[in-house]
Amino acid sequence: MDSRMSLWTGRTLVTLFAAFILVASVAPKLAQAQVAKAAMVPLGWSEEHLLTLGLIELGCLILYLVPRTRILGALLTTALLGGAIASHLRVGSPLFSHTLFGIYLGAILWGGAWLLDPALRALVPLRRPSSPAQPGKA
Repeated sequence: MDSRMSLWTGRTLVTLFAAFILVASVAPKLAQAQVAKAAMVPLGWSEEHLLTLGLIELGCLILYLVPRTRILGALLTTALLGGAIASHLRVGSPLFSHTLFGIYLGAILWGGAWLLDPALRALVPLRRPSSPAQPGKA
C-alpha cells in the first residue's frame, strides 16, 4: 500500500472509530440518556457510574485523536474495551454481536493507528522484512 493510500485509509479508520465512540458511547453516557442506563444495568453497572465512564472514554478518545498521544490513547482505550468484553462475557451476552464487539472496535482503533504511525508499523510489521540471500544458502 503506498504512503498516500495508507494515510487516507488510516485517517478514515480513525475518524470512523472516533465518530462511533463519540456518538454511540460517550455522548449517551455524558447525557445520562436512558439508552445508556438500559445498556449498563444488565451488565451489573450502576447508573451512577455513567458519567465517570463517559469522561474516561472521552479522555481516552482525545488522547487517541492527538497524533503525539495516539498510542497512549489506543492503549488506554484497549483497556476499556477489554473491560467491556469481560462485562459482556460475565453476564453471558451473545458472543459475536456483543462480547466480541470490543475486538472489532479494537481492530479499527489499532488499524488506524498502525497506518498513520511509521514507528508503530516498524514495531509491529505485518510481514517479516526480506533479507538478502546469504552466500552458500539457498
